[in-house]
Parts: sequence; C-alpha cells; structure tokens
Amino acid sequence: MNINSETLDMLARELRAERKRQGLTRAQVSAVCNVSESFLRDAESHPEKCSLGLMLRLINGLGLGVKVEGWQEAAPQGGGD
Repeated sequence: MNINSETLDMLARELRAERKRQGLTRAQVSAVCNVSESFLRDAESHPEKCSLGLMLRLINGLGLGVKVEGWQEAAPQGGGD
C-alpha cells in the first residue's frame, strides 16, 4: 500500500481489521504496543492525526511491517570522519 492522503482511510480500516482478526481488544493492543487507547482509537479512525513513530509502534506490535522504497544512499563525500 502506498501511504498518501487517499489511502490513510484504508490504513485505518486495515489496522482495525487486523486487530479484530487477532481477536484483540483496544485495551490489549494498547498495552502490548505501549500506546494509549485514545491513540489506538485515532489510528483506527483518523490516522492523519497520528505521529509516525507511534503508528510504527502499533504496526509492529500487530506483527505487521512497513516497507520504504525509493531511498538511495548518498555518495560518500571526500575526506574521512
């Protein structure tokens, strides 16, 4: 899934569906992922309001992953450290 303004609603639905698929309550997920229940509620309904760091904590806590593509390593610039 490419994350952009159009797919944030899809991300929210998928996070909620994964939580339910695993049979977890919001309280259980918030405890395991070390996020508040209010954050989890926002992530499942308004992910655009959520910080990336906490979203990654939630995604990883649910056993999901994130793949970032398109980065290129910078060429080394002369001289040493």
